[in-house]
Amino acid sequence: MQKWILTLGLSVAVTACTREAGYEVDQGAFGNATLNNVQVMNGELTYAQILGQRFAAEVPVQINFAFNSSELDATAQRILLRQADWIKQFPEARFRVYGHTDAVGSSGYNQALGQRRANAAVAFLTRQGISRSRLEAVVSFGKTRPLIDTPNRDRRNRRTVTEVSGFVDRKGQLLDGKYAEVIYREYVESGTRTSYIQREDTSTEESGE
Repeated sequence: MQKWILTLGLSVAVTACTREAGYEVDQGAFGNATLNNVQVMNGELTYAQILGQRFAAEVPVQINFAFNSSELDATAQRILLRQADWIKQFPEARFRVYGHTDAVGSSGYNQALGQRRANAAVAFLTRQGISRSRLEAVVSFGKTRPLIDTPNRDRRNRRTVTEVSGFVDRKGQLLDGKYAEVIYREYVESGTRTSYIQREDTSTEESGE
């Protein structure tokens, strides 16, 4: 019996030795930091792209709208508040807001409606204390880039999307302790500014989408 147990133990030990050390804890992300560094040095990946990936992973980047409206409902405002809290921690970064509509209505009307939606999101973020110079509402795709390919009304297509667009005054390379001080200072200051939600009336007379 003891011989059988000893043999079984040796078999398990040999099997374990054939597996790579650390296989239990590596979920596929091991080495990503080195890969990112190599890609940045090679010009394949920019600091703005890295920050953009983090932004998309940590906060919702999209808000949605009612039909033919650029009014921010309570859900949209809560998402924008989360975006604002995140943006405040990175004062050197710039952000761009893209406006979209669904497929109902003329292309010209929806182009303007998408712009009004982007403007509404940017205005809300600005009221949370974010410098307007760091926010752009320059792009409206209208109904040309739907998430759901349908000619009908679809709330999922009526949206704005916020993305990292670059750095202020080419400060993307500032990655030393001074940059950490700037981030920490902005983070502390953000805690003294009250965020709020208010109802806006931006209804339009002409029907579109």
